[in-house]
Amino acid sequence: MKRYFHNINSAIEAVFANKFRSILTALGIIFGVAAVIAMMAIGSGAQQEILAQIKMVGVNNIVIVPKVLEPEERAEQEEEEGTNQKKNYSPGLTIEDAESIFDILPGIECISPEVVFNSFVVKSGKRRAAKFSGVTPAFFTVFNLDLQQGKMFNIIQLQTGQPVCIIGPEIRARFFQNENPIGKKLKCGNLWLTVIGELKTRYVSKDASKILGVSEFNNTVFVPIKTILLRFRDRSLITMANINRDNNENKNKNYNQLDKIIIQMKESHKLAASASIVQRLLFRRHIKQDDFEIKIPELLLKQQQRTKDIFNIVLGAIAGISLIVGGIGIMNIMLASVMERIREIGVRMAIGARRNDIIFQFVAEATIISITGGLIGILLGVVLAKVIMIATGILTIVSLLSIVISFGVSATVGIIFGFMPARKASKQDPVTSLRHD
Repeated sequence: MKRYFHNINSAIEAVFANKFRSILTALGIIFGVAAVIAMMAIGSGAQQEILAQIKMVGVNNIVIVPKVLEPEERAEQEEEEGTNQKKNYSPGLTIEDAESIFDILPGIECISPEVVFNSFVVKSGKRRAAKFSGVTPAFFTVFNLDLQQGKMFNIIQLQTGQPVCIIGPEIRARFFQNENPIGKKLKCGNLWLTVIGELKTRYVSKDASKILGVSEFNNTVFVPIKTILLRFRDRSLITMANINRDNNENKNKNYNQLDKIIIQMKESHKLAASASIVQRLLFRRHIKQDDFEIKIPELLLKQQQRTKDIFNIVLGAIAGISLIVGGIGIMNIMLASVMERIREIGVRMAIGARRNDIIFQFVAEATIISITGGLIGILLGVVLAKVIMIATGILTIVSLLSIVISFGVSATVGIIFGFMPARKASKQDPVTSLRHD
């Protein structure tokens, strides 16, 4: 053991005798380890976001949304269909569509129709823009939404369209800062509503809202769907008020009664087949008009996960290559060090050092450099991951596994790439080494 300790002490002295060269030698390992930790942190963050989105949108969901054509697209479509003697008009996405799907499609857990309007909330002279959404209790089940306080819509409120509402936490923060909102009234559009419940806070990113068909919950006033259709507005009705509103507003003409239908299935493996059935059913109900779109968030998330996995593998491979390059740098410097220290090697072997002692010393030098570089790289990688999260907004999670892997690889690289120079040093002839200048 004394021989090993002596060899380790000699290796440490050699490393500190050439501090600047040792630092330059360790740079490849430092940046390689930092890159591995940062890239794995980005990958872990991406995976965490996917899991959070899956939890947010629920599982086994099928989302149906209407297609609202731009004015230019409507003009082109009418021009293309101008030669047809008979033109079919679709009734759009309606509650009857949701009821037909529920009656025909097997394996449904629940179905949630939804209609949304941009409106204003008014209370005590305060007026703020907010979403005004008509839903059923199934909506809160589909999206795993819980009440902070209050109660859910009851059957009478749903069937008769009573003016009651459940508010998001942002509505509570703006209008009920110093009072309990339950039982209080607020005005949404032209309706006075009684607050019967308040939702817990749930963060939804804009990307998730757009791609996955997820509603924005926090700044929304939820009412029974019949309340919004009977008391506020039903776009499917042909009334003078709706016609005048469509003519006056420079927007797309939306005649769909609903903005969304969400179907939650009992079994995930039936999602694709169920979506196909829904596609054919709605195509017939809409008089062969392709004016709706069907999305499966879980499949979109899985596809997104596969894309990110491939991206993370590529990033990890690049970071791994940098570690290998760092190891090659160690080997090159150690080979140069052997050539510079031939006389020292000859002296050690002349006074009794064995070949194994020479190999152990040079391997120890390379390992010390790589381990030190690995420790510095770990610190740099953690800092880099935090900087990436702050600068770009990308979620990064530094895991213990990434630290262990990167540190283990850095130590292994030092041993592997330090062995060749050490072996070459041990094969030096003592007599020739002593005569070397």
